[in-house]
Amino acid sequence: MTNLLVKIFIKNADDINNDKVREHYGMLSSFVGIFCNICLFVIKFLMGILSNSIAITSDAFNNLSDCVSCVITLFGYRLAAKPADKDHPFGHGRMEYIVSIIISFLIFLVGFELLKTSFDKLIHPNTIVYSNIVLIIMIITVLVKIWMSMFNKKLGKKINNTAMIATATDSMNDVIATSTTIIALVLSRFTSLPVDGVMGIVVSFFILYSGYGILNDTLSDLLGKPADRETVKDIEKIICDHDDIIGIHDLIIHDYGPGKAIGSCHVEVEANADFVKTHDLIDEIEKEIGAKLHIMMTLHMDPVDTSDELTKFYKEKVNAIVNNINSEMTIHDFRIVSGPTHNNLIFDCVIPFDCKYSKEEIKKMIDDQLQEDGKQIFTVITFDSQFVS
Repeated sequence: MTNLLVKIFIKNADDINNDKVREHYGMLSSFVGIFCNICLFVIKFLMGILSNSIAITSDAFNNLSDCVSCVITLFGYRLAAKPADKDHPFGHGRMEYIVSIIISFLIFLVGFELLKTSFDKLIHPNTIVYSNIVLIIMIITVLVKIWMSMFNKKLGKKINNTAMIATATDSMNDVIATSTTIIALVLSRFTSLPVDGVMGIVVSFFILYSGYGILNDTLSDLLGKPADRETVKDIEKIICDHDDIIGIHDLIIHDYGPGKAIGSCHVEVEANADFVKTHDLIDEIEKEIGAKLHIMMTLHMDPVDTSDELTKFYKEKVNAIVNNINSEMTIHDFRIVSGPTHNNLIFDCVIPFDCKYSKEEIKKMIDDQLQEDGKQIFTVITFDSQFVS
C-alpha cells in the first residue's frame, strides 16, 4: 500500500534530496495522517459514548491531537522546502526539527490531560458497558494505527525525516494506548474495580514517555550531535581510497536539516608532492563526496614529510604512548623542530569525551615517557575534541 501511494502521488520519488520531492513526501504523510486520524477520532468517540469508557474517549481525543499534529507537520514540510535566501543561506531544512518539537509538546499536552481525567475516573469510576461490536471495532483501529506507524516509518527512513519517524513512534504508542483501553473494556466484564481509570493512567504515561523521546532526539539534532559512524566511514573511505592521501583528521559535519549537511576535514598529503596536482585531487574528492553523500565538503591540505626518519620515529613513539593512555586517542599534524641541545615535538592530540584524564595529566604522561630515553624532549601539544562519533 505504501509503495502504491508513493507511486501515485510522488513524481521522481527516488530523488529524495530534492526539496520539492521531500515536500511531496511530507504532504502525502500529512494527508494520510489527517484522513486516518479523523476517521479514528469519530469511531472511537462514538465507541467511548456507547461503552461509557473514559479510556476509549480519551484515546479518541488522542487521535484528534494527532490530526492537529499532521496539520502542523504539513505546514512545516512546506516551510522546510523553501529554497535558501539571503536571510537563510543554508535553507530552511531545520524547520523539520522544529515541527518535531511542536509535535512533542502536543503529545505532552494530551498525556497530561489524559492523566488528569484518568485520576478523576479512578476516584469516581463509571460503569463500562461491554459490547462485542465495540471490541471488534477497537481491534480494527489498532490495526489501522499499526499500518500508519509502518507507513510513516518507511517514508521517514527513506528520506531521513525526523518528523515522520516521530509520527511513526507516536502511532505505535497509540497502538499501545488503544490496546490498553481494549484490555480495560474486556476486564470490565469480570470486575467492578476501576480498571478504566487505571488503564487510562497507564496510557497517559506511555504518551508522555513518547513525547519525551521525540523531544530528546530532536533537541540533539538542533544542538548539534556528532555525525553518525556510517557517514564518517563513508567519508573516510572516499578520501582514503585515493593513493595520494596519507590520512585525515579534524572531520566536522554541520547539519542544516535532512539532506543539507556541510563538512570540513584536514587531509594529509606528501609535503614534496606537486601542489597543483594535489589541489586538483582535493577538488575532485570534494565533488565526489557531494555527489555520493550530498555533503558540501571543504578539505584542507596538511603537508606531511614522510621521508624524515627522526620524525617517523618520534611520531610512532608518541602514537604508542597516547594509545596506551586511551585507545581512542589520536595525534596529527606531527612535526619536529630539532636543535643541538633538544628537540621540540609539535602535534595535535584528539581527546575522546570519555577520557578520564585532564589535558595537564595527559601532557605530563606523554612528557614523562618521552624522557625515558634520557634525551631533552619538549612537547608543544594542541588538544582537540572529537566532533564525530
